[in-house]
Amino acid sequence: MNLLPFISVLIGAILWGTTGTAQSYLPESVHPLTVGALRLAGGGLILLFVAVVLRQVNFGEWPWRATLIAAVAMALFQPFFFGSVRLTGVAVGTVTGIGSAPVFAGLIEWVVLKRRPTKRWAMATVLAVAGCALLLLTGDSLMVNPAGVLLALGAGLTFAAYSMTSKIVLEFANPAASVGVIFTISALLLSPFFFIYPMDGLKSQEGISVIVYIAIAATAVAYLLFSSGLKEIPAATAVTLSLAEPLTAAILGVAIVGEELNFFAWMGVGLLLAGLVVLTFGRRGADETKAPYFRKRIREEKE
Repeated sequence: MNLLPFISVLIGAILWGTTGTAQSYLPESVHPLTVGALRLAGGGLILLFVAVVLRQVNFGEWPWRATLIAAVAMALFQPFFFGSVRLTGVAVGTVTGIGSAPVFAGLIEWVVLKRRPTKRWAMATVLAVAGCALLLLTGDSLMVNPAGVLLALGAGLTFAAYSMTSKIVLEFANPAASVGVIFTISALLLSPFFFIYPMDGLKSQEGISVIVYIAIAATAVAYLLFSSGLKEIPAATAVTLSLAEPLTAAILGVAIVGEELNFFAWMGVGLLLAGLVVLTFGRRGADETKAPYFRKRIREEKE
């Protein structure tokens, strides 16, 4: 049983979970959408540069339709996610957005790819989503804004769509090249935000350091690890494993930011951990570690 793809996705999600803590060191004048655009531009260009230097970019057979869909999905994820956080708060926005993504991913695999979710995935997803729900019970006042919840669900759907279409691109390209091209296109789509919101708060040494960390560690390295694992396992499984992100964010919030979690929130942490353990180390079927293969299907569409 090869655990490396599962661990790779988990480490990538853990790195994502450090983004919120890192952003807390930025001035309040820096808009989150500007950070989202910068992380995609920085992370994407870094990976694209690495792929070009290592001669891993080959556009001769590149699946541009899947690439554009993935890029649009990742670009839309940014305003959906940050918009939901602004309208309904960090807790509800993050948990609803990230927590709904595995459900959407499983439905997409089932309906579109005709791949029925496994019982192990279902059990792990139920545990993880329940854990996310309990994480909401931190004792703080919650703002359940209907528009914010809809935006959060949009974030979950677009992240699931990104994962599914990115998997198609990974059939043709190295993970660094795949993420580099997709994120560079996403950054171009989000480039207007550089002119809409002020960037003065990023000119300090601390601001530059935070953006560099987010671009390199929490984006380039994190998505490279996620994509490397995604290439070998079902997308729905990878998206469920990505729930290590809110788990990491919760733990860092307690350890570094000084936040407090009550009994129910700690139960949520435990359920999240249980779901991730079941998905990573549980017994799996013979075909479960094999990704759906799209190369033949795309070739047939071109003919």
